[in-house]
Amino acid sequence: MLESLRDMRLFVAVYEERSFTAAAERENATQSGVSQHIRKIEDRFKVRLFTRGSGAVTPTPAGDSYYRHCIEVLRSNEAASRALMTFGAGLDGEITVGLMPTMTRCAMAPALARFMDRHPNVVVRITEAYSAMLIQQVRAGELDFAVVPAFADTVGLKSRVLVRTPEILVSSGRLGLEHLAPVRLSDLEPIKAVVPSWQNIRRSTLETYFSSNSVKVDRLLELDAMLGTLDLVANTDWVTILPGVMMASDIKSRGFCVNPLADPSLETDLVLIEPARQPLSPAAHAFLDILEGETQSLNALWKT
Repeated sequence: MLESLRDMRLFVAVYEERSFTAAAERENATQSGVSQHIRKIEDRFKVRLFTRGSGAVTPTPAGDSYYRHCIEVLRSNEAASRALMTFGAGLDGEITVGLMPTMTRCAMAPALARFMDRHPNVVVRITEAYSAMLIQQVRAGELDFAVVPAFADTVGLKSRVLVRTPEILVSSGRLGLEHLAPVRLSDLEPIKAVVPSWQNIRRSTLETYFSSNSVKVDRLLELDAMLGTLDLVANTDWVTILPGVMMASDIKSRGFCVNPLADPSLETDLVLIEPARQPLSPAAHAFLDILEGETQSLNALWKT
């Protein structure tokens, strides 16, 4: 049975990575060993799982079906193993979580403080990165879970919406806007906007919003540094657009002038992603519950 589970894990790695070499690296195996395991499954059932050619590895319909069943088996096996661990005294172990700057600025600190007070024996590691990197790390199993903007390619991932948050114009106040008043960007003079690079899923969303709503843009500055972006906006007439949950603390503090986009509004779904082949550990579940509660509370401030 253990060998069968090993076969499934190697098959799932090849399916998700679309590469025998990448699958071998992910599973600490050799490329020839991975290939032999896949061939053994194919020979046992007399069916091709992948088509191979010119470096490309493409699942067959049989491979697609087998993958779905393997995910269920691996997830159930891991859940059964972890169920026994819950009989130990309290939560321990370690978790690794991936968060965008959006989350590290707003919800991470209070959630982390509460979690560590309740579960001091759990080691927590937070990786801050933009969506493309976090998606890759979750798919490879390097992170227990991550929070990213909604995206289309979810192969190897389990996902759900964590929060739907409005997009907010953030400025220093030099535009003369009323704090918290909804704003139609097409009514403004040409703006100088700081935007993330194309590695960030939100970049294409913002570009589409600008072009489809006649937003006049004087200059665009690509900057993948959240602290740098906010510092630039705070001290100049440059503006940026950020998820509302990130700027919720500025509603009362007035650290920045924040204005929800209107006519039309723009919302972003921030989604939770985790590896499809394994369930969250009890410690990861506990941290996620606290993080989600903190995020929802912050986002609710835009509705009051």
